[in-house]
Amino acid sequence: MATLDFLKRELRQKAKAVALSTTQSLSEKQYSDGFGILVQGAGWKTYQDFIIPQFSHLITPIFNSRSHVSVLEIGPGPKSLLGYLPSSLRCNIKKYTAFEPNGLFATKLEGWLSSISKRESPLPRLERPPNIYRVPFALEGETGSDPCTGTIDNDEKFDVVLFCHSMYGLKPKRSFIEKALNILVEQPQGGMVVVFQRDGVLHLDGLVCHRTAAFPTGVVRVANKDKVLDTFAPFIAGFTVQKNADVNEAVRAEWRRVCRTLGSQEEAYPGHLLFSSPNIMLAFTQDAATLPELTAQVPLAQAYQTVKNREARLHRSATIVRPIEVRHVQQCVQWALKHRVGLTVVGGGHSGHCLLPNVVSVNMSAFDQVHILTTEKAGGNSSSDSTSLVIVEAGCKTGDIVRKTMAAGVTVPFGSRPSVGAGLWLQGGIGHLTRLHGLACDAIVGAVMVSLDSGQVLYVGRVPTQHRPAGAICPENEADLLWAIKGAGTSFGIVVSIAFKAGAAPVYLVRNWLIALPTDPEARLRIGEFDELVARKLPRNTSADAYLYWDAGQLHFGMTMFESSTTNFASDISTPPPVKVPWGKEVSSKIVDVDGLFEADMYMSGMHGGHSKGKSSSFKRCLFLKHIGDTNVADRLVAAIAARPSSLCYLHLLQGGGAVADVAPEATAFGCRDWDFACVITGVWHRDQDGAEAARSAVRWVYKIAEDLLPLSCGVYGADLGPDPRDAVLAAKAFGPNQPRLSRLKESLDPHNVLPYACPLRNPPLKQKLIILVTGESCAGKDYCADVWASLFTSCTQKGLTARVISISDVTKREYAVVTGANLNRLLSDRAYKEQHRPALTTFYREQVQRRPRLPEDHFLSVVYSAKDVDVLLITGMRDEAPIAAFSHLVSDRRLIEIYVQAGERAQQIRRGRPGGDHSGDDRKERTRSGSKLTALNYCPSLIFDNDTIGDEAAKDFATHQLLPFVHEDLQHLASMVHLVSNFPRLGSDFHHLLGISQQPGGLALCTSLLQTHFNGNWAKVDAVACCEAGGFVFASALAARVNVPLVLIREAGKLPPPTVSVMKPPSYISSLATGNLKEKPIEMQLDVVPKGASVVVMDDVLSTGETLCAVLQLLGKAGIDAEDISTIVVAEFPAHRGRELLRQRGFGRVCIQSLLAFGGA
Repeated sequence: MATLDFLKRELRQKAKAVALSTTQSLSEKQYSDGFGILVQGAGWKTYQDFIIPQFSHLITPIFNSRSHVSVLEIGPGPKSLLGYLPSSLRCNIKKYTAFEPNGLFATKLEGWLSSISKRESPLPRLERPPNIYRVPFALEGETGSDPCTGTIDNDEKFDVVLFCHSMYGLKPKRSFIEKALNILVEQPQGGMVVVFQRDGVLHLDGLVCHRTAAFPTGVVRVANKDKVLDTFAPFIAGFTVQKNADVNEAVRAEWRRVCRTLGSQEEAYPGHLLFSSPNIMLAFTQDAATLPELTAQVPLAQAYQTVKNREARLHRSATIVRPIEVRHVQQCVQWALKHRVGLTVVGGGHSGHCLLPNVVSVNMSAFDQVHILTTEKAGGNSSSDSTSLVIVEAGCKTGDIVRKTMAAGVTVPFGSRPSVGAGLWLQGGIGHLTRLHGLACDAIVGAVMVSLDSGQVLYVGRVPTQHRPAGAICPENEADLLWAIKGAGTSFGIVVSIAFKAGAAPVYLVRNWLIALPTDPEARLRIGEFDELVARKLPRNTSADAYLYWDAGQLHFGMTMFESSTTNFASDISTPPPVKVPWGKEVSSKIVDVDGLFEADMYMSGMHGGHSKGKSSSFKRCLFLKHIGDTNVADRLVAAIAARPSSLCYLHLLQGGGAVADVAPEATAFGCRDWDFACVITGVWHRDQDGAEAARSAVRWVYKIAEDLLPLSCGVYGADLGPDPRDAVLAAKAFGPNQPRLSRLKESLDPHNVLPYACPLRNPPLKQKLIILVTGESCAGKDYCADVWASLFTSCTQKGLTARVISISDVTKREYAVVTGANLNRLLSDRAYKEQHRPALTTFYREQVQRRPRLPEDHFLSVVYSAKDVDVLLITGMRDEAPIAAFSHLVSDRRLIEIYVQAGERAQQIRRGRPGGDHSGDDRKERTRSGSKLTALNYCPSLIFDNDTIGDEAAKDFATHQLLPFVHEDLQHLASMVHLVSNFPRLGSDFHHLLGISQQPGGLALCTSLLQTHFNGNWAKVDAVACCEAGGFVFASALAARVNVPLVLIREAGKLPPPTVSVMKPPSYISSLATGNLKEKPIEMQLDVVPKGASVVVMDDVLSTGETLCAVLQLLGKAGIDAEDISTIVVAEFPAHRGRELLRQRGFGRVCIQSLLAFGGA
């Protein structure tokens, strides 16, 4: 699949060869038609999957930090990207300016932005009409200083400048970026320039980006029709040919042929041509030009000499610095912190992301010393410290270390490649001593590193005094740091040196077997024999690697057996192997030392004539497998080789087990311990094809095979993974059970994201934040109560909580004041004045909602995001019925509760400023006689507060007993027990394993205790706890026993004795994802277990879509239980699925629903 950039070069070359004549720029119509083809279908998917999410993520901090946002967009096309942002962000944009030289686009853009009929305006909060200049964005001096000719008044500043559709035609590009930087708002707030560029190449001569991201999988799909290609090809070429009719037709015909030759045709898209359209994002701040400040302090590297990875060498770094002293590394970190930029680190240079476009890389090659310390010099102070130490600096290569340690008679269990560096050891390190001594990271006992939070030099673990740099300190979180660098060490600091425990250096007897596999069944047979008859029976001092590869027109299976010994082998290498091999005698064998082992790998010397002479490039991803002889695994391995894009691609199976599994998964950051083989999927191409389609197809093959094997795997090797979005799904399985802890450590140890491009770690689980919606009657004292409760959250807890009160109606009051001329200050602060305007305010708001149906949601999101860092947000002024059902899906990762405040008539009159005394007792009697106004509601608020008394004591007492439990540390602890499982029940899904709570020590007891105490009813008046299988059974049975209430079981039909009553129930959300089956099944309960009129609490593990709960409520209704007598409590709610809204629609809005936790996703 050719890239659009390659297609452009070929089209231009063919046009030149056919018509040595005049070319003509595209007309506005031609450009518009070509652009339409580019962004339709698969082309638009790039916007959906990359551009819009990346842009939203970048600008959210800016938009949340200020109420007035101005944006300049360069070349937006017929619609602005801003119109596709979440409404909470769009509502912050108050000023919009664009340069769009295409008149057709400019006209469409103006109409799109100004449209208010039949749908909401894309930018609904603009304070003035958009400024759209129908000229190119120009540099000073090119077209004068008039804004209508492409430049902007020097006094006009913007929060964001966006180049959404690439920077083609803008030269020199650095100058245009610098111009955009100059018109950003001034520091300290500052702004951001964001560039999206097709084909992933943008050289900016030393400008340093704040952040970068790539989308290598972008695709453009074009109909394979002459008329379409005649429109598409000139757009890509950038011109048309104008000569005589014959020449013009000849060029069009040649261009069609080029498109059809280079475009990929796939069965999934018949009648279409596919072209690769990789995309890159670069974001710049005013600090983009600060590189000279760093290079004045830290020496530069000699270009790309120490970077082995060819993929990385295609990237144009901002620069590569080469520290030669520890203070230089500190200066790199301090510079990055000061200017809010990220860094990459070059160790062995094997990583494809050690260099990135317009990012500063720190090359550690000057730190190349190896120190071997005997027990005495190592400073051991206990029997456990009796081993020798090898101190390895971060710029060393494995081969150099092995040769130096071997001379001293010791070694460390490094990997099997001589040129790899610290990045591999810190993230695992799998080699031929792994089964005997464990991974390389298991041998780490200490390290020296530079903190990413401060630039301070740290030492952790066992580092001899003489190897601690001057000024180095041992941090308080030493144990966490040492744990993290043993398996994920490239993410938490820039490592300067590592201390390894050493063992005796062995020698190896290496044997090779090679079998041709004429058929797939025979291939599967050999894999099974290898797994069951050889690998599983080997002693720990022996490992066996297998290779599946294509050579000489046939599939081959190769096996290399490595038998280690520290006492030397007999000179007779014909000694039988430790297990019987079913394929006869080996084809070759030899005895080698640790250094010679590097060349003994079949990959280096036996496959495809040997890969050791630098004539090929490769791309790898590694997954951990068990039982490779099982049919489903073996089938996929064989199928992988059949699907190879070239004969050079292969699978390498490195044996694990042994000492790897002796270490508990939680003992180090390397959490993937239970595996038999590390399957290295290796795409290979000839080196002269670097950057060409052969390389891209090999990379696609690697990811495709990884995707196929992922469901069968028991982990992924994190050492290869980086910022490529295709790595995210693999990274989710890279650290076993340690992902949450690593995510939290990343947030605390690298809070400013100095190393953002290492192996991707999921964001840590969000703290369960609380939003309290304070609703109720007019003049019931809602604002007063909210202020009292907010002060209590901040003063009466020891957790350092933050709380804020915001009135959502203030937004409407401001708009109302602008339209009517009312006094805004008095509307906000003068109760009597507000009461005078209340009817008109209500009418105004309803009219606004009629014009903009999403107005309530926009107002709600605006308030929430304005206080996104607050632990407890109290929102007053809400006019919406059942607000939790209406809004919880918008903030699905936060707990929402509603407190309905009510007061008697006399108390309300007092608050309106009318004369009266303290009649609070009479008010309570009045409410008792006449009934609460709550009976008029057709839903059930979370809590009700009677605000009849004067003063704040009642409000404080209510908060102490009813509200503070929502922020208790026990709830946070319970939330931490819910582990996130990626790619379950299907690929791309994230699953919160709620039942896992019961599998953790104390989990079930904690959960049932919280269920009991958080129930806002009276357990003494509850007659039964009802639950539906299967998840509900776990928690409900424990809860019913705790509160001494009978348990009512609801099961699938046929599992309970008659008489029963039944209803139909759709499958749960998770079940439907797992099976795709949407068929309803009957559920039933015994008819006589609950008397009519009884009070019932329905207990379940989750509330998601609401379908299960709805069926349970219908079933209870058929059994004679009224909805008003039913309460519901669940462990966790997933508001994104809008279960509460479904229940309201089905007539169960008055059923009280409580949940302990809330999560986004499933």
